Amino acid sequence: MSQTMLFTLPDQDGQLFNAAEHLPLVLYFYPKDSTPGCTTEAQEFSALLPQFQAAGYTVAGISRDSVKSHHNFVCKYALSVALLADTDEAVCRQFDVIKEKNMYGKKVLGIERSTFVLDANGHIVHEWRKVKAAGHAQAVLDALKTA
Repeated sequence: MSQTMLFTLPDQDGQLFNAAEHLPLVLYFYPKDSTPGCTTEAQEFSALLPQFQAAGYTVAGISRDSVKSHHNFVCKYALSVALLADTDEAVCRQFDVIKEKNMYGKKVLGIERSTFVLDANGHIVHEWRKVKAAGHAQAVLDALKTA
């Protein structure tokens, strides 16, 4: 895939996060702020952030939640990763992470937990789909160390 996957979204503080300024970039998509799996994933990426940074990577999470929701999530759990608000799903659709899910017997569209690594040119060089939250951040870091 040679398509450049660049975008700009507001972060938890309402500041614009331009992906082109943060390459190489680890980008993880998650369904909802303050839910158990998403909290685990955000805490693990936050805990490992210094190691990602030492390897030269920025880490950011994306969901459809609002800037205010992200801000509350970051404050509640003392998260250190940037959380980006994709309220119109444009970036979620760009990365094809909006999938039909079964929620209590109803079919709904939601974010499939996925992670992408963008290289210095904004191209996807690694991707993980249908991720299990616990331990995933470490698996991404390990993959980057061996790349």
